[in-house]
Amino acid sequence: MAAPADAGAVLAAEVKNSEPPTLHPWRRLQELWAHREILINLTRKEVKVKYTSSVLGAAWSMLNPVMYLVVFTLVFNVILQGGIPDFPVFLLSGLLPWNLFSGSLGASVRSVVDNAALVKKVAFPREILPLASVGANMVDFVLQFVVLILFMLVIRYPLFGLNLLLLPLSAVALVVFTVALSQAMAALNVRYRDTQHLLNLALLAWFWVTPIVYPAARLQSQIVDSLGHWAYYLYLVLNPMAVVVSGFQRSLYRFIHPPTASQDILMVTSLGHLAIMLTLAIAESLILAYVMWRVFFRLSGDFAEEL
Repeated sequence: MAAPADAGAVLAAEVKNSEPPTLHPWRRLQELWAHREILINLTRKEVKVKYTSSVLGAAWSMLNPVMYLVVFTLVFNVILQGGIPDFPVFLLSGLLPWNLFSGSLGASVRSVVDNAALVKKVAFPREILPLASVGANMVDFVLQFVVLILFMLVIRYPLFGLNLLLLPLSAVALVVFTVALSQAMAALNVRYRDTQHLLNLALLAWFWVTPIVYPAARLQSQIVDSLGHWAYYLYLVLNPMAVVVSGFQRSLYRFIHPPTASQDILMVTSLGHLAIMLTLAIAESLILAYVMWRVFFRLSGDFAEEL
């Protein structure tokens, strides 16, 4: 009499675990490539849904950083009199990568839950869902970035130089780190729905501990003077977004100490040293992405049962 029960348990386990038991990265990448049309279509759908019935459409993605700019300029340059020259360039060069990061995590955390019907009915690599959320936010990022570059050209801000060599390194570090955490958030939120609420609180705190609206040099000097250089390097390891934001700021804002400033503004380090830190951030993010990929893959076999 035990045999039918055992057979039923095995069958239930097989139904529940819809993914292979082990992640084979190269084979899985081939599957993702084979399903690239689904990724493209889901990304396109997310972009369209965001602006459905909107009069301004994609222009809203460009108005968002403008509103941030107005608020933070009023607070930091008028009320608090922070005295950062060319504050719009300084702020947007750090804010745009942050918007991509936080927007992608905010969308990815609900990507599997919001597509429950698709997950239950269609067989495809589930990683596509958080990747589509990242892809949709990258569209917004590109539009906002183009506006920033046009603004810098109009005001004749010094843009070209060796500093631009940091831009591709910063972009790669940003995307890899974002994809890594997006997978984790998407998988955890299926099992623990509080994840999306905790993420909002975490992103709020994370924004303020990352030098985006205030000088990175000030934070650097405070940590180094209080605890030493080792503490600042530990901070950068624990917060890769600080390195990413500094990379974008050094690429676009350029000046550690602008001629008209009374203090250092950006992280005080050479271009070469910052390039090394960005490379290490990419390596750290790749390791994290692989670990989070395995976590996502292990949990994805139960998605259909838990949704």
